[in-house]
Amino acid sequence: MTKRNKLDDSENVLPLDLLISHEGNMYELTCAAIKRAAQINLAGDEDLEKNYGRVVSVAIKQILTKKVEYRLEE
Repeated sequence: MTKRNKLDDSENVLPLDLLISHEGNMYELTCAAIKRAAQINLAGDEDLEKNYGRVVSVAIKQILTKKVEYRLEE
């Protein structure tokens, strides 16, 4: 049985303050995160290892921190 390292506040995988203060449409954010998570799953990402392989959390964090931007297709 392995013991997981506990993350301190500066290393949170998901920035809860940004998620709570997000003023955009949560449905759009969710759809963008799902698509980004699929991209990360296929291609990988440098943020995965330092975030314990949490693909969806990394995707949401990248969108909220504007590392990755999304747009709606019409």
